[in-house]
Amino acid sequence: MDYRWRCQDAQGRDIPGDETLFTGQTEAEDWLRETWADLLAAGVDQVTLLHGEAEVYGPMSLHSA
Repeated sequence: MDYRWRCQDAQGRDIPGDETLFTGQTEAEDWLRETWADLLAAGVDQVTLLHGEAEVYGPMSLHSA
């Protein structure tokens, strides 16, 4: 099973787009660390890490606290 990020707007609606799959959680987290600003600029407000269809954690805001 692969890991992936569910991207959502501020109202919790899914934002469609290319879905990048990762073989491990660390790989997925590294990708997010490198691309969160681009996601935010594209209208993503929050993300949830999924393993298959199970939520690992989230939703997590991309906005600074």
